[in-house]
Amino acid sequence: MVVVFALIALVVVGVLVVANWYVWRRLFHDTTRRAGGVRRAGAVLIAGGWVLAVGALVAERTGAPFRLQQILAWPGFLWLALSVYLLLAVLAGEAVRPLLRRFLERRARARTPAPVPEPERIPEPSGGGGARTEEPAEPAEPAEPARPEDPAPAPAPSRRLFVSRVVGGAAAAAAVATVGHGTYGVLNGPAVKRVTVPLAKLPRAAHGFRIAVVSDIHLGPVLGRGFAQRVVDTVNATQPDLIAVVGDLVDGSVKDLGPAAAPLARLSARHGAYFVTGNHEYFSGAEQWVEEVRRLGLHPLENARTELPHFDLAGVNDIAGEDEGRGPDYDRALGDRDPARACVLLAHQPVQIHDAVDHGVDLQLSGHTHGGQLWPGSLLAAAANPTVAGLERYGDTQLYVSRGAGAWGPPTRVGAESDITVVELASRRA
Repeated sequence: MVVVFALIALVVVGVLVVANWYVWRRLFHDTTRRAGGVRRAGAVLIAGGWVLAVGALVAERTGAPFRLQQILAWPGFLWLALSVYLLLAVLAGEAVRPLLRRFLERRARARTPAPVPEPERIPEPSGGGGARTEEPAEPAEPAEPARPEDPAPAPAPSRRLFVSRVVGGAAAAAAVATVGHGTYGVLNGPAVKRVTVPLAKLPRAAHGFRIAVVSDIHLGPVLGRGFAQRVVDTVNATQPDLIAVVGDLVDGSVKDLGPAAAPLARLSARHGAYFVTGNHEYFSGAEQWVEEVRRLGLHPLENARTELPHFDLAGVNDIAGEDEGRGPDYDRALGDRDPARACVLLAHQPVQIHDAVDHGVDLQLSGHTHGGQLWPGSLLAAAANPTVAGLERYGDTQLYVSRGAGAWGPPTRVGAESDITVVELASRRA
């Protein structure tokens, strides 16, 4: 097992080295005439970015001093996102490069003037008795004084060098713009999405019941108290009947992030706010966070169920809790419930839907996937999860997956905008 892990790690490192060498070559080597400061600066930029990125990841997972985590997180995590889109943009540039070169060649041929034929020379008549008269010679013009020669103009870049500079500059600009726009979207706060979900067992009196689903806030060294307050204000503005926080609230300890999570105490809904753990809580001290959210006024559902006036609300722990002996327990949460009542289950990961189907759940609310967060990450997310985002049906059970309110690692989203979803339950008897 150790050997397999080592081989996989070696392959991953090899791929990263080759990919970064390729980016350096296209952006710095091919855009300069000779070795020098620009190429060295490019190598330092790329290598330094990865040192910061690895440092940020290690600092977060090892519980380094929180101030150090904050110092490393912004440049390190942003470099992770930027490196992805630099690589994609440079790869896309390979398709543009030959087209641009061909265009320049055609334009150069069109601008080249056709050769002008020399005029025919008429031979002078030979012989004859006529005397030739010589025209008086014109006086010679005085010679101009010698001037110092003008400096020779710098040689124009070759066509290949010009193409490399245009394509490389466009790739860098596109990557920076993509990451900048995606980061602004996260920091600006999640948008509100509304979904109507009909439930066959829901009584008419509960028609229109609204659940605000909040997942994957990821408070940590980047997203702090201000972001938490923005999420709380957005949720409260929807005036929900119930709030469901479905995991991955934090990336860090209660000691470091307790102040950042404090605004959650102002979450307001007629039937209260409920919380289940996500996998990141188990990296951050799940037991302490369960007690902290309870102190803030949320109701943790640790493999538990509460009977609301018109349906049951249940919650199970995340799968990551199994390593601590605190994994999901569906029999404890759902085993003795009245099957005639509608049941809504809070479970962080979409893969938990199969157990929900086996236990007759009507609707599961999940997060975890971030919708892929950084395209084309959605392709990887789709391979690991039954549903990446949105509403789908599995037999008699429906699954809704939120893209999440925050972001993990890079505070950036591309092609997977953050959201807080208001799920409106609909009764088929209404």
